Amino acid sequence: MSTCRSPFRRWAIRTTTRSRTMQPTDSGHPSGGPPMEVRWDPRMHHCARALALDGTVVALNLVDLFLQTESLRDIDGATPGEKVALTEFLLALCYASGTYPTSPDEWDRWVEEKASLEGVATWLTRQSDEDWNLFHPTRPLGQNALLAPFLEEYGAGTAQLVIERSGDYSQFADHHHLEYEVPLPAAEAFRAMLTQHSFGLSGRARISGKATLGPAITNLATGRLGGRVRVLALGKTLGHTLRLNLTPTTDEPRVLNLTWTEGPIQRRNFTAKPPPRPVMGFADLHSSLGRSVLMRPKAGLDGDRAAVDRVLIGAGELLDLDSALHLQDAVMSETRTGVSKPLWPSLTRDLWREAHALYAAVEKRSGGLYTRLARLPKEQRCDSRTFALFAVGLLANKTAATCWVTSVAPFAPGRAPELYLASERGSAVAEHIARSLDSAAFAAWEVAYPNPKPAEKKAQIACFDARGEQWKATEHPFHTLLEDVADGADVAECMPGYVEWLVEMARGFLDKRLDSLPPNGQGLQARAVARVRFEKELVSSRAPAEFATLVDGET
Repeated sequence: MSTCRSPFRRWAIRTTTRSRTMQPTDSGHPSGGPPMEVRWDPRMHHCARALALDGTVVALNLVDLFLQTESLRDIDGATPGEKVALTEFLLALCYASGTYPTSPDEWDRWVEEKASLEGVATWLTRQSDEDWNLFHPTRPLGQNALLAPFLEEYGAGTAQLVIERSGDYSQFADHHHLEYEVPLPAAEAFRAMLTQHSFGLSGRARISGKATLGPAITNLATGRLGGRVRVLALGKTLGHTLRLNLTPTTDEPRVLNLTWTEGPIQRRNFTAKPPPRPVMGFADLHSSLGRSVLMRPKAGLDGDRAAVDRVLIGAGELLDLDSALHLQDAVMSETRTGVSKPLWPSLTRDLWREAHALYAAVEKRSGGLYTRLARLPKEQRCDSRTFALFAVGLLANKTAATCWVTSVAPFAPGRAPELYLASERGSAVAEHIARSLDSAAFAAWEVAYPNPKPAEKKAQIACFDARGEQWKATEHPFHTLLEDVADGADVAECMPGYVEWLVEMARGFLDKRLDSLPPNGQGLQARAVARVRFEKELVSSRAPAEFATLVDGET
């Protein structure tokens, strides 16, 4: 369901409650001597929250996460974007450790036979401790140590790191809330950094390009997953989810982006905007550093108690993405001008209304993830919904994050045609009811305002327009329809109940809107005309076939 019910609020010092248990000192050394190196390692310290099979939330490190993938239901992200970003990183670790299928047939066996992912945990324990310290002085995990000389002067409070709290990236916007150095626990900072790498918004960084690494350091590009809808196949367990989303490959260099300053990748400079660099395998893709980030640890706090109190963010990497290879989850859609691009989030159209596009991609075997999902054998069981299609997008108003939009479309192997039909017909029914409500609102306005002022027409009609309430309320019946069909129900048998459900809701919402009319002759006439218009529109020649059972306003 969508989380776009209200816009993000400016976070200034709201996170102060997180620091109540922290005991800051003047030195990193417990005795007040020379500061010692602060360490926080996601392999050893809790870095993620996950849902156990019984629904409880548990905090785990990366090693335990991979040891328990079959006893965990899912990642429990604070936001949909955080959940996707952490899943991306887990996929990168699978590729870096050599734990992935090499062919479509092997992928089939991996999914059906529940191939173990414990090899990733073993690989993690063998890695150098120096490569996994979030606060390493010269190669901090996931960060760019070249920013170190400028952190004190140009850095800001931790709100800058969290997409939902950072506010507007515009250099002319009010950034007062970024000055508060409110400590952020290292685990939260780590997840926020991964989310920035994946979904970071375009704009201008606070850092000065003239006095630092170059003028291009200030130009923030849209993250790899920004501006489009990312689709994950969610299984019954975390292990199932990871296996479903691993792309089989025989060409995997296993290049993991652990830090900016070391490794086989030739990083960009910041004297000017460079051309995008080639992607070096799926480990590189899923761990790419979409931002230059550097975090300052809070003195005196180490291990699980480690925290960040100052952050500096600049431009990161630009990748040359192959749409067929690197966007295998993308559902292509056309803009009004006829340009084909991956499905994008919209402020005016809820993401659940695009479910038919996801099912169509599977039914038509559109390539990548969807072709592999179509290969899975149909399960001969009543509870055949083995996974779901989880779609996530970030809505932004230019350079300011607005909200996350999400949708979970139930799926059952072998039932893509039925689900596509149900979602297509379900959307058509909802669209027709919305048109009928729009027509009813106009009819009420014509009677209530016989001599309107042109400038007031739009606001006057809006008083009687119940489409907003109807669209919000339709999401639940729509998902119920899909779940029933995924469980084996016949589409034709489900539609009458679905239509009745939506029509009854629409009548109620319209009546509430018409309650604003005065209880006089003109008001009563406007009510009657609007209700008649609504019922006539429902059974008009434009109505989908599902409305044929409606007679004289009764179902």
